[in-house]
Amino acid sequence: MRSIRVLIVDDSIVFRELLAQTLGKDPLIQIVGTATDPFEARDAILKYKPDVMTLDVELPKMSGIEFLRKLMPQYPLPVVVISALSDKVFDAMNAGAVDFVAKPTITNRMQLESFIRNELLVKIKIASTAKISNIKRKVLRHEPHYLAEKKSNHVVAIGASTGGTEAIFDVIKGFNTDIPGVVVVQHMPPGFTAMYAKRLNDQCRVHVKEAQTGDAVRQGHVLIAPGGDQHMRLVKVNGVYQVECKQGPKVNGHCPSVDVMFESVAKTVRKDAVGIILTGMGGDGAKGLLAMRNAGARTIGQDESTCIVYGMPKVAYDLGAVEYQMKLPDIASKTYAILNSM
Repeated sequence: MRSIRVLIVDDSIVFRELLAQTLGKDPLIQIVGTATDPFEARDAILKYKPDVMTLDVELPKMSGIEFLRKLMPQYPLPVVVISALSDKVFDAMNAGAVDFVAKPTITNRMQLESFIRNELLVKIKIASTAKISNIKRKVLRHEPHYLAEKKSNHVVAIGASTGGTEAIFDVIKGFNTDIPGVVVVQHMPPGFTAMYAKRLNDQCRVHVKEAQTGDAVRQGHVLIAPGGDQHMRLVKVNGVYQVECKQGPKVNGHCPSVDVMFESVAKTVRKDAVGIILTGMGGDGAKGLLAMRNAGARTIGQDESTCIVYGMPKVAYDLGAVEYQMKLPDIASKTYAILNSM
């Protein structure tokens, strides 16, 4: 297997060298160059033709986000952003980055190396498989959809991973305030989910927030599972759907896990649910979506032609969990069509 050619862009010489040394120990990684700012990075891209670039958001001379906006239309390249806890990372994703990691605040070398091996390295390998041509660079416009009648006992469940922040935004952007309660699991580092929820809330018709135990799942509201060490499950308390966020071990390598959430929806809501699985690496969510379909729920999987990484939807489709395979821009309208037929 050919090694993945990586370019590292970071203005800290210490962190840059640590990234190069640690990543370079992996037999599948070849560090082809490093750069301290976007101008050096541009020259290095032309010279070394990397497969993946790691990019710090805060850089001298030009921000990483502005650099991405200039770079991607001319030289599409899988980019993994390294960001401090800031909603700027979502601007980077909108500008064309494939994925991101939270920049560690620790200074202990062993812990830093562990972060690079266990988090950043995984993201780089996934990014090397991404279909850059499927990364959209503008928000899709949606005509408003409406329900023929209120569906207060229904629930929409969405799961995604790599490329999912923008994909979920596209789907939620197509929802109106009459949509039944929506629960979402997107693999994301802790701290970022609250900012992501606020961003969606500010730009969508529906109300979006980071979920907390006891939050009611109700019409026109979207609950995003908190990133970190908690799984989010749907439960029914006194006849009302709620979410429960509890600590637990990783499932399919993730916490929160899409499978955990989907399986709880299958058990609690059964035939009155719609499950949607979007872009992402691996198989998290596939078995849960199958459980939903077996319980009578209707299910949608994003198609390969619009996925950044056609992993999770493919596994779900191959299992027979996907009833409808749809292009990303059509998923919101299909959700309404299904709900109107239920």
